[in-house]
Amino acid sequence: MSWWRRIAQGLQRWRTHAPGAPRPIPDSLWQATLDAHPFLQQLTPDELRQLRALCQHFLHHKEFTGAHGLVITDAMALSVATQACVLLIHWGTPQQALRWYDDFVGIVIHPDDMVARRTVVDEAGVVHHYNETLMGEAMERGPVTLSWSAIQPGGHPGLGAGSNVVIHEFAHKLDMAHGGADGCPPLPAGFMGHTAAQQARQHWSRVWMAAYEDFCEALAAHKRFGQPAPWLDAYAATHPAEFFAVACEAYWVAPAAFAQAQPTLRPLLDAMFQRPATPRTM
Repeated sequence: MSWWRRIAQGLQRWRTHAPGAPRPIPDSLWQATLDAHPFLQQLTPDELRQLRALCQHFLHHKEFTGAHGLVITDAMALSVATQACVLLIHWGTPQQALRWYDDFVGIVIHPDDMVARRTVVDEAGVVHHYNETLMGEAMERGPVTLSWSAIQPGGHPGLGAGSNVVIHEFAHKLDMAHGGADGCPPLPAGFMGHTAAQQARQHWSRVWMAAYEDFCEALAAHKRFGQPAPWLDAYAATHPAEFFAVACEAYWVAPAAFAQAQPTLRPLLDAMFQRPATPRTM
C-alpha cells in the first residue's frame, strides 16, 4: 500500500490531490532520492528542508499518469517532484511558491522517448508533416509530459553533462507564466536593483539575448569551421525559450561549469531564483 493514495482509471494514475494536509515523505525514500540526484547535494540544509516541504505539497496536489502501462511508484513521483520543485526553493512558503505551477495538475510519464506528429506551414504556404522525438514537453495551461528513461540519472544516451529533462520542462512552465514561452520569465520584485518591472525586463532581455546570439554564433563556427563547441547543449540554439530552459538545467545541475561557460547569465539566474550569490561547485 502506498503512503499516498493511488487510483487506477484506464491509464495507470497516481493521484495525490486528496483532502487534508500533505503527508510527510518517509526519511528512507527522501534520502534515496537525494542520493539518486547528486546535484541536490549542493543545496544547504535549509534549502533541503524547504525542498522537502515543497515536494510534500507538490505531490499532494498533482496527478501522475503512466502511459503505455507504466506503473508510477512513490520513488518515481518523488524523483520528478524534487527536480521540479528545486526551482522554487527561495520563492516563499510552499503555498506561495507552488502558485507558479497552478496552471496544470497532470504529469504524464512515458517509459521511453515520445514521438509527436508535427505540422508546419513554410513561407510559401506549403504544409509539411513530420515526426519529432521528445524526451519531454510542457504545454501552456496543460500537462507536463516526460520520458522516464530520460529522467533517470545516466539513463539516456542523448543527455550530456549539465542536462536535466525535468528542470528543462518546468523552466518552460516558469517562462510560460506570463503567456507563451519567449525566454524572459516573470521576474521577482526588485530584480537586480530595478524598481520598475519594465526596466528589469529590459535588463534581462539585453543580457540574455546577447548571450543567446553569442552562443548561436559559437555553435555555427563549430559546425562550419571546426571551432570548439560551446559547452551548453546545442538544442539551446533553436529558440530563446529553449536557450533559457537549457541554461536553467545547467545552472542547477552543473553550476560551476555553467558559470564559466556563461558568466553573464549566472548573476541573472541567481537573482531570478533569489539564491545567494555564493560559490557553488559541481
